[in-house]
Amino acid sequence: MRIDVITLFPEICRAPLNESMMKRAQEKSALELRIHNLRDWTNDKHHVVDDAPFGGGQGMVMKPEPIFAAVEDLRGKIRKTSNTEHRTSNAQQSRIENQESKVILMSPTGRRFDQSFARELSRESHLIVICGHYEGVDHRVVEHLIDEEISIGDYVLTNGAIAAVVLVDAIVRLLPGVLGDQQSAIDDSFREGLLEAPQYTRPAEFRVWKVPEILLSGNHAQIAAWRKEQAKKRTRENRPDLLRE
Repeated sequence: MRIDVITLFPEICRAPLNESMMKRAQEKSALELRIHNLRDWTNDKHHVVDDAPFGGGQGMVMKPEPIFAAVEDLRGKIRKTSNTEHRTSNAQQSRIENQESKVILMSPTGRRFDQSFARELSRESHLIVICGHYEGVDHRVVEHLIDEEISIGDYVLTNGAIAAVVLVDAIVRLLPGVLGDQQSAIDDSFREGLLEAPQYTRPAEFRVWKVPEILLSGNHAQIAAWRKEQAKKRTRENRPDLLRE
């Protein structure tokens, strides 16, 4: 998978996405990650990316020109690379040229991101992630350029780069070979609409608190049943909205 992130604050993305599992994913070539500064697609000497909103109002709005230029440039480079790597039949060439990258805008007005959505996006071959800022982006970007607006929750962040890091991490850890044990992704919270069951490790007794006896029994069927019940209990107590959904 290739992911291109377009942001005004590339360093916000680079640090967390070059550590731990994200670093491993790139070393294993499961992920090709490119983080770009939107200002690189401006044409004026001051690299202006925003302007005052028509109709008045507070704050600034991100201009459409550099965003369109960035996405079109990245799409063109992907197609050029694909055409070079796949010199085969005309039919195959046509499929490559018609293949579109999926363009995402991080925005509080977007579809709420969840584990199911992360699995859906992990099947894509190329994502272009645009990080919003200021009072948002010119709406012509939403109308004519992007495929999805995505929100990571019902709150407002300083800029979309922070949200983009969350999005990329959640998607990439689902790619084959990224986690040391692929079962980890299967057992994660939200996989079946439930939170994950409680986990314990050594020592079996710490201060006055003991690990549940069932986990020490060696009976895998009973342990699985216990974990399923605990997951339901934990979800009822902490996230009853998941059960309603």
